[in-house]
Amino acid sequence: MIKILNENYYIDLDKIEESVNLPSLSGSSEQHISVVKYDMIKLMVDVIMSETEEVDETLGQKSSELTIPFKLAFNTLLNKKIINKY
Repeated sequence: MIKILNENYYIDLDKIEESVNLPSLSGSSEQHISVVKYDMIKLMVDVIMSETEEVDETLGQKSSELTIPFKLAFNTLLNKKIINKY
């Protein structure tokens, strides 16, 4: 496991599926998703996975080396419980 901000985190794939799925219409077996939510979650996960700056474990969340898009994406996904502590 890799520590981020002195914690181990994982991406909850079931929560992503739950977040983007729309309720089925009158017993239909087709899966419908919210394209806006799907694209936003995809973009935020991409930002987190492609961050190239080193995280200073001693500074933790006060590290100034993390980019604003990373911080915003990480906090949003954490708030929506798509990223969870292990």
